Amino acid sequence: MAGASVRRWDLAGRMAADRRHASRVGAILGRGPRRGCERGSARRWHRNLPRCRDAAPWPWHERRSPSDRAGRILAGRGGPHAHARALGTLGRRDRRRRDRAGAVDGATRTMTSSGSISAISRFLSTGGLLGFVGVVSTGSFAIVGCDGADPPVSAGGQADREVRPAKDDVVANMEPAALRRALSSSPLPPPPVDPTNRYADDPSAAELGRRLFFDTRVSGSGDVSCATCHEPDRWFTDGLEKSRGIDTTARHAPTLVDAAHHRWFNWDGRSDSMWGHTIRPIENPLEMGGDRTMLARLVLQDDELKTSYEATFGSTSLSLDELPLVASPSGDSEAVEAWERLTPDRQDRINRVAANIGKSLAAFQRTLRGGVSRFDRWAEAVSAGEDGGEILSDSERRGLALFFGRAECWECHSGPLFSDGEFHNIGIPVADGLPRDPGRYDGALLVKNDPFNAAGRYSDDVEGRQAILSRGVKRDPESWGAFRTPTLRGVGRTAPYMHDGSMPDLESVLRFYSTLEGAIQLDHHQESVLSPLGLSSQEIIDLEAFLGTLTGPGPQLEPVDGDRRTELLGD
Repeated sequence: MAGASVRRWDLAGRMAADRRHASRVGAILGRGPRRGCERGSARRWHRNLPRCRDAAPWPWHERRSPSDRAGRILAGRGGPHAHARALGTLGRRDRRRRDRAGAVDGATRTMTSSGSISAISRFLSTGGLLGFVGVVSTGSFAIVGCDGADPPVSAGGQADREVRPAKDDVVANMEPAALRRALSSSPLPPPPVDPTNRYADDPSAAELGRRLFFDTRVSGSGDVSCATCHEPDRWFTDGLEKSRGIDTTARHAPTLVDAAHHRWFNWDGRSDSMWGHTIRPIENPLEMGGDRTMLARLVLQDDELKTSYEATFGSTSLSLDELPLVASPSGDSEAVEAWERLTPDRQDRINRVAANIGKSLAAFQRTLRGGVSRFDRWAEAVSAGEDGGEILSDSERRGLALFFGRAECWECHSGPLFSDGEFHNIGIPVADGLPRDPGRYDGALLVKNDPFNAAGRYSDDVEGRQAILSRGVKRDPESWGAFRTPTLRGVGRTAPYMHDGSMPDLESVLRFYSTLEGAIQLDHHQESVLSPLGLSSQEIIDLEAFLGTLTGPGPQLEPVDGDRRTELLGD
């Protein structure tokens, strides 16, 4: 009994701390906390607090109350779906769920293959959005389901436009909610503003970043550039199961195309900004093997780079004489010792140059956009009342109906980016036992300790919303083996798939979700897990065909003389 009393006292104290945290966040954002925020992290402090635009519940890895020990509370939870049943022992306690699908079912019954779907428009005009529940995802795909929710739509999406009847039989026979989800997934708007990088959309910064992206001198060996693992003709990936820079890494390189839409970067979310993340591979001994002092020396030694840098960021306030050849707070003992011998002021000036180089690289990467895909053209045609049948084949349209309907791929691959931006564990099979990659479990610690994070001194918005979220990130055992849901835009060009590159093609991915053969469930992981989709061979073909329609023309880069792009892209 004494132990129970201590636990209750400790829990009450931590709940009070949660309420104080809610009040602080509310004060920063100009409002008080929402009612019930002490009941779990999904009770968000404020609806305007930023998070991935295409997912609804507050992620457990960002802020979770100890009052919900059995798993995060998911707001607006609806009825269960076949693809979200438990696989093995489920650790979370059962909760009553409200079935909100009735409104859509009522609208569905009014629709026939040849009739009008004006009832859908009336339903949509009343603001009939259903709650979204993220379940599980990792690697390259997360085809899961929780309720009949329509995903929230990014700015520039088509959630508010009227759904009109189409002549195409496949479209006419789609569930109304599925058709709405499809149309709300296009177009992809421009990347969101990044207040942590005041140079994010500066053309001169982007040009400097472009040159550095293809420059092998940013690596310790002088043989590796950013483009080594992010090749332009491979949709800015490298086509390898495990990417190779100076040495072989543990993961497959994710695409940089449309990456500016993400809120967390890398598979494990170890960075909270694109500019902060660009510094990590430069200093990683397996990737580029360089260091931040070497970057400062490069800028000072190359007159052209120095002129471009100072025209954008101002003087470095450094000289070559005061810089050691190698010095970094991370790396081998020689580099660390050299770094510790530098004065704090000199360390700060070196860090500032590294941060600015990261911001210029990010400005360039923000220009890497996939463009309008055939799916986008179909969505535009159908929403305008046209047939759209000449844009997508029969198989592609059947795959579309599956994706936004029964297969429930949209639950995690939601919104115009086709990603909820969250971290999930789907139990990807491994060859020799339990997975060794901790994923978000380590990523949460890395982002909090990163001097280049959104809350750090080199950010241009240290009290902004992303900074608040980063300070609230917590390392939770449930996040072991969880990885960020990637975008599906351009997915036909980014093989192999999953964070470890273990699935060579889209058919392999879809067959895994169909059977879940070899899937691993970790006992500590308490989120709902996948159940097999049970897809037929034709359905797998149709889904793969639809996924191929999500690729646009891609970034258009012209070779420039004297630049690594000439070698990479050809004459």
